[in-house]
Amino acid sequence: MTSENGEAGEDGFWLYDLKVETVIGDRPPVCRHIPGESFRVEGENLVFEPGQKVSMYALAALLPLLPAKQRETSAHDWMTTDAEIACPDPHCGGRFRITRAGRRFFRHSETTGLPDKRGQPYWAGNKDEDTDP
Repeated sequence: MTSENGEAGEDGFWLYDLKVETVIGDRPPVCRHIPGESFRVEGENLVFEPGQKVSMYALAALLPLLPAKQRETSAHDWMTTDAEIACPDPHCGGRFRITRAGRRFFRHSETTGLPDKRGQPYWAGNKDEDTDP
């Protein structure tokens, strides 16, 4: 097992799992936003439960923020303190709440494309032992 900082001889890093949930702000939605619909971010994967949907336009607005929300940030960084992202339609009251869940440890050799650094891809092995609640 590795330490919280990924030490113990491991060349790697921690990423938070995320939950992205549809919420409604102070105005009614004009786009198809159903409160409570959600998806998860686990490593590089977006995970949708059956029947859950998100607008591709809203997803386009969310995608650039998700990798930053997965990483450890200062307690004073807006990426840490601000959890709701507005729908990109300026007339819509839909919002997306991003919350951090457990963490996963990724080894550099399992995630890089550099030929001389490659190992077995992380998704081909068992990651259960490298999660942090």
